[in-house]
Amino acid sequence: MRIGLIGTGRIGAFHAGVLARHPEVEELVLADADAVRAERLAGSLGAGAAPSVDALLGHPLDAVVIASATAAHAELIGRAAAAGLPAFCEKPIALDVPGTLEALRAVAAAGTELQLGFMRRFDAGYRAAREAVADGRLGRLHTVRAATSDPAPPPAGYLPLSGGLFRDCLVHDFDIVRWVTGREVVEVFATGSDAGPAMFREAGDVDTAAALLTLDDGTLVTATGTRCNGAGYDVRMELAGELDQIAVGWDDRTPVESVEPLGPRPPAKPWSGFLDRFGPAYEAELDAFVRLVRGERDNPCDGAEALAALRVAEACELSRRERRVVRVAEIP
Repeated sequence: MRIGLIGTGRIGAFHAGVLARHPEVEELVLADADAVRAERLAGSLGAGAAPSVDALLGHPLDAVVIASATAAHAELIGRAAAAGLPAFCEKPIALDVPGTLEALRAVAAAGTELQLGFMRRFDAGYRAAREAVADGRLGRLHTVRAATSDPAPPPAGYLPLSGGLFRDCLVHDFDIVRWVTGREVVEVFATGSDAGPAMFREAGDVDTAAALLTLDDGTLVTATGTRCNGAGYDVRMELAGELDQIAVGWDDRTPVESVEPLGPRPPAKPWSGFLDRFGPAYEAELDAFVRLVRGERDNPCDGAEALAALRVAEACELSRRERRVVRVAEIP
């Protein structure tokens, strides 16, 4: 299989390494706005490098992986579709609903596949939680608690381009809540705090946020996120039902210290970031994409799934700004 990869920054370089090792990938070609960076990475992996995206899309390929800057995602999805190529794209498709819909129309018109990079769907813990809910182990699910905590803020220049904490960060929680529970979010109430570093206020963003989500069966979900969790990278989910309660993300690297006498001590090596915590899940989602392109499996996370998660994020941002309950149906 011949795969082109666009974008050789942090996540693009990780994906390139995974694809270079994949037994079904015979040829890997990299491109980046910084051609020198692409060439350097290609040399380290034994891959090819194209001088531009145009040149890469002109190469005989079977599929494209898009790991470029967010602002370029929708255009590149459209270009891949026009070339008749199935595409894997890091989330989001676009930072707004109209841009997302335009890209999805291009994919539909071309009849190609688009898989989105919501890697938590491939994490062993979240998969086990989904099975527990589906099997009825928890009984009637009544409460879900989801949390995403980054150990340090991103660079200041990233914030105005990110779409904000709900669209950039908590959208992962919104997607995984839908996937694990099998239910849809119908209503949200969200708030946020910009009391941390000044760069968040300057970008019109918040460094910490919380949302109360109501699912279509009445299950209540809290989703919290922060960019300022100095203890380490912390992503967890707790699910409570009438029969049992389970948790995802509790292990010997979870950056939490109990103050109870017999409680767990702080980890010797807390999770440092998303690639550290979800490395195996990232590898699994790219393997799923390869098998999708080969016709060996269905799409595990298509554009419609990404759109649904984005609409929840949009509803939360609207709720935060207008300080009111928002129905997801209000988002066009």
